[in-house]
Amino acid sequence: MTAWRVLVRGTVQGVGFRPFVHRIATGLALDGTVRNIDGNVLIEVRGAAPAVAELTRALREQAPPHAVVADITVTPAATRSLPAGFTVEPSAAEAGGPGRGFTGLPVDLAVCEDCLREMSDPADRRYRYPFINCTACGPRATIIDALPYDRVRTAMAGFTMCERCSAEYHDPTDRRFHAEPIACPGCGPTLSWHDPTAGGPDSTGEQALAAAVQALRAGQIVALKGLGGYQLVCDATNAHTVAALRARKQRPRKPLAVMVADLAAAQRIGWLTEADTALLATSARPIVLVASRRGPTAALVHPGTDRIGLFLPTTPLHHLLVRELVAPLVVTSGNRSDEPIAIDDADAATRLAPIADGFLWHDRPIRARYDDSVVRVIAGQRRTVRRARGYAPASLPLLLPVPAGHTVLAVGAQLKHTFTLARGDRALVGPHGGSLADADALAAFHATRDQLCRLHRFEPEFLAHDLHPGYLSTQYAMETVPVKRRIPVQHHHAHVASCAAENGIDGPFLGVAYDGLGLGSDGTLWGGEILLASYTGYRRLGRFSTAPLPGGEAAVRRPARMALGYLYGAEFPVPAPRPGFLNRIDPRERDAIHRMVSRNINSPRASSAGRLFDAVASLLGVCDDAGYEGEAAVMLEAAAAAAEAPAALPWRLTEVDGLWVYDCAVTLGALLAGTAAGEPVDRLAAAFHRTIVEVTVALCERAAEQTGVRTVCLSGGCLQNGILATDLPRALAAAGLDARLNREIPAGDGGISYGQAVVAAARMGKEG
Repeated sequence: MTAWRVLVRGTVQGVGFRPFVHRIATGLALDGTVRNIDGNVLIEVRGAAPAVAELTRALREQAPPHAVVADITVTPAATRSLPAGFTVEPSAAEAGGPGRGFTGLPVDLAVCEDCLREMSDPADRRYRYPFINCTACGPRATIIDALPYDRVRTAMAGFTMCERCSAEYHDPTDRRFHAEPIACPGCGPTLSWHDPTAGGPDSTGEQALAAAVQALRAGQIVALKGLGGYQLVCDATNAHTVAALRARKQRPRKPLAVMVADLAAAQRIGWLTEADTALLATSARPIVLVASRRGPTAALVHPGTDRIGLFLPTTPLHHLLVRELVAPLVVTSGNRSDEPIAIDDADAATRLAPIADGFLWHDRPIRARYDDSVVRVIAGQRRTVRRARGYAPASLPLLLPVPAGHTVLAVGAQLKHTFTLARGDRALVGPHGGSLADADALAAFHATRDQLCRLHRFEPEFLAHDLHPGYLSTQYAMETVPVKRRIPVQHHHAHVASCAAENGIDGPFLGVAYDGLGLGSDGTLWGGEILLASYTGYRRLGRFSTAPLPGGEAAVRRPARMALGYLYGAEFPVPAPRPGFLNRIDPRERDAIHRMVSRNINSPRASSAGRLFDAVASLLGVCDDAGYEGEAAVMLEAAAAAAEAPAALPWRLTEVDGLWVYDCAVTLGALLAGTAAGEPVDRLAAAFHRTIVEVTVALCERAAEQTGVRTVCLSGGCLQNGILATDLPRALAAAGLDARLNREIPAGDGGISYGQAVVAAARMGKEG
């Protein structure tokens, strides 16, 4: 009999892979062992070549549902003493190096149906146990200390298994065979309820759960210790409580996610498509943005938008809460606006005390900060809005177009921040980290980066960063030493490169980058760009016309300022009546902004599609003040979705300094004339969206004629708009152009770091 060494790389730890291998090898009568090694699985077997070939085939074709087998290497092995039969051996580590790909770090998995049945069975020893799990479900990324993934290297190391759990853990026929977070009420984590206003010790177990349910029924706000951080929970049907949560959290209007017990409950709140339903039920348990029925939830849950974020319970504890309350729950991140999510108990007790009326926590530590993922179905396809729990930090199922000759840390942008590690032909995108607004947010970025670098033995040699010197991510990149080189990547080049790389584009492509603001290579602010691009560089072919941002960042927060900027200082004057809009604005503000624009005081100009959407939202009376980044565009899309698709508004392209420029003034003039004539707001909003589609097609047609390139990569935050993301690819296809969109990678700034890594790797490859 020949000995063989089978190395399986990919996401193969924390997904029941070793028990699966044990079962297959035993069935084939192979002798040998299986063990975790770093983030991979090593199988050593003795047997006939046909049996080993059958084992290899099964590894590829029958792997557990949450496993991702990247590659399998089979080599003859030096004969060593292998046991009779097949066993699971203790894990081992081996030295890594710059050339190694990333290990498949397991993501957190929602509680499975088998565990839910046990949790609901009064005769089962884990009846109503909030931390039930098995090899098919439970915490993974949020409890890992180090690889290989074994209990001793997780947050469960401090919990000694009882005899019954140990017996299950070591039984190859049990579904908890090597389930690292295995626990029961006798040996696992314990639930506690803390009421800051009450004296005496905290209640535990069932009493803790009952106290939390009672608080929720009484209209209180509960801080819940979730998988990747604390969450703030309240009754979604209680308008008073939702208003209190918004006031305390300092989140006046940004939509809040709602957790429901099951798909039937979700159907009562949202109009679900088949794709929506399928996404809600996946083990990732993302928040899915669906069309709202305006059902039992309070209006303040998602004001100003026709979509509501729904998700199903993620953990056993979530299931218990939502079942007991028999009502949908608002479940939002445990922080105040722009702060990082609390993961430490003491930190949560301090920072969340002004928000929460009580704390439902437990004694299992959280090792890594993970927010909830957000997705949306557009034209039947899942589009990722926020990539976090359940999706990150698994390396993407694609290769870097050009392998990185050195390890690269791409530090992303400022808003919707992520970072990316690149090594060899692989990229690993870290979880959504929110906005790098202050020192606390930057510290949270450092902590998450350090954890993933440690797990993957990753030492950054090159740093890729945005051009904008004011971004905290850029400042970090410029101050971090030692690195061999820093690679600046223009914001919109990173956007379109992320889309092209995700879609496997090889040659040059046309890039359409529509977003808020990004610093251009000429030192001005861009945001409505048509580029001829490759992974190593780009050339600007077209843009939107510019307008001043009166007050800079203040114009982003107040769309009415942006509208005044277009009226008073657009690159091409707006020839239209304006009284309806101007009469709504305080004369003192109008005069102050007019002076700022005319004297060019703190009024930087931008060719931004996002800022144009803001201005239109204000001119139509949809949104004058934005309570959160992107609110005006969200409300404008909601208004447009309510109307039949009308003809486009007038528009014009003109040539300026060799670039094709969309003259926004022509469109704004027609829009204002329409409002003066009393045309419905929703119809004008829909006409504006139609205009942007026609303008984009015209710009791309000119670019294609000029360059001969007919592949178009659409990216940037504006491409998270469902109308644009649906209509633009169709219209471009009708014009004979091949349009691509982001899927796994967010089109917004959450995808910037991946694009930076792609560009940095390509530039290194070009330079040799």
